[in-house]
Amino acid sequence: MPDITQVALFLVAAFVLAITPGPGIFYVAARTLAGGRAEGIASSFGTGLGGMVHVLAGSLGVSAIVLASAELFTVLKLLGAAYLVWIGFRTFQAARRDGMAALAGETAAPPVGARRAFREGVLVEALNPKTAAFFLAFVPQFVDPAAGNVALQFAVLGSISVALNTLADVVVAFAAGGIRDGAAARPGLIRRLREGSGAAMIMLGLGLALAGRPST
Repeated sequence: MPDITQVALFLVAAFVLAITPGPGIFYVAARTLAGGRAEGIASSFGTGLGGMVHVLAGSLGVSAIVLASAELFTVLKLLGAAYLVWIGFRTFQAARRDGMAALAGETAAPPVGARRAFREGVLVEALNPKTAAFFLAFVPQFVDPAAGNVALQFAVLGSISVALNTLADVVVAFAAGGIRDGAAARPGLIRRLREGSGAAMIMLGLGLALAGRPST
């Protein structure tokens, strides 16, 4: 494994990247605001599992094959973009619908539940080829070929990065849960926050659709 200095540098860089807003964070925030902290935590572990898909694929060389193929990259990119836009649009529409129901004195739609939040979280992260590109560009900088078993080093470092990302998502879930509880008497604020999360996911999806294939 890399020496202690390299590990420390990796941890600092991975932490900074973990707290940088992306599809996973916005999805976790939206799910928490809509269904509560339990859904948010479930979606956090879902995005974590989706990240591990990229770590495993990267360590086995599958990600490099996908990124090297214009066709495979485009297919995965468009699938991920379409899913993000769909989730964002659904989030935005659900916020509008629940807001109108609250104004009319009607009962809002029930939460989607932890299981569905978990499954959607997996897909949000697993279908994002930019995550694969990130791992292939970032993790190898801290791999020491002289230490042997490069694939194992990649898997360990990638797993640490995913763990930090998941921890950041869980923190977002608790923070959004606190906002949701504190603003229980202000449904308009919760609706706007949910709409904002949905709009952000739509924009991220559109940005992903327009993204070019990284140079290999």
